[in-house]
Amino acid sequence: MIVGIPKGLLYYKYYPFFTTFFQELGSELVISPDTNKDILDEGVKYCVDDACLPVKVFHGHVAYLKDKCDIILIPRFMQVRSREYICPKFCGLPEMIKNSIPKMPRIIDKPIYAISRRKLYPWAREIGRIITKDKKKIKNAFNTALIKQDKFKLGFNDDSQQLTVAIVGHPYNIFDNYVNMNIVEKLNRLGVGVVTEEVVEDSLIDEEVKRLYKRPFWTFARNSYGFASNVYRENKVNGIIYISSFACGIDSVVIELIKERIGNFPFLTLKIDEHTGEAGLDTRVEAFVDMLGREIK
Repeated sequence: MIVGIPKGLLYYKYYPFFTTFFQELGSELVISPDTNKDILDEGVKYCVDDACLPVKVFHGHVAYLKDKCDIILIPRFMQVRSREYICPKFCGLPEMIKNSIPKMPRIIDKPIYAISRRKLYPWAREIGRIITKDKKKIKNAFNTALIKQDKFKLGFNDDSQQLTVAIVGHPYNIFDNYVNMNIVEKLNRLGVGVVTEEVVEDSLIDEEVKRLYKRPFWTFARNSYGFASNVYRENKVNGIIYISSFACGIDSVVIELIKERIGNFPFLTLKIDEHTGEAGLDTRVEAFVDMLGREIK
């Protein structure tokens, strides 16, 4: 059986688990290429207009794969932390795909509760049965995939430059270089080091989140606010850049919470969608770095 895995949304964060699991079951994998203009154009063609850019990009990756595999993984992430939830668009992502893209192959759409090994295993057991009836093989594939995921290190932690910037936002905006127009590379060329939320321990993020009057409902909100607040309070960076998808409801709230927390600390919001021009983004980033450089002199 050929399993298709779209290289979009939380692929960047959890691909070691998914690819290892299916490979250990004996499946052949086909993974869509890095995001490019053709994939974005396909996503815009099939997806509803009011969806955010990452969801449109995901549609493009699925459209690329649909005729190349027997079954496609559409990760219906519900939770990755206890008492918190993922963006609601993840919950309805399989239905969006089914109703937008014609002639789809079979879809893997079982809800994923990745808050613990016990909660995640029912997903692996049910999906594994599609490929093999060998219960021991499914369990071994699950265990191997978890080990691979645990060893996986994601994120940027470059504080060796004269200036250091924290890049905040959803992981699929930070690690998809086509979507963010290679912002890390741009900053590096300007002599700026980049750090991301993965460098801050969960316990420290929790401490920052406790300052809020209410516990965040969304995991992405918790991560972004806690990370930005920590690097500001600990004086770890010279500025913060928030990469936000246009029309993202979670971001619209979190950005304001961060601004309220950091006051006059240098902060740049970059809104991205399928119409964002690279020249305009470059100008804003360069101006922000110039401002940071003047402040440290």
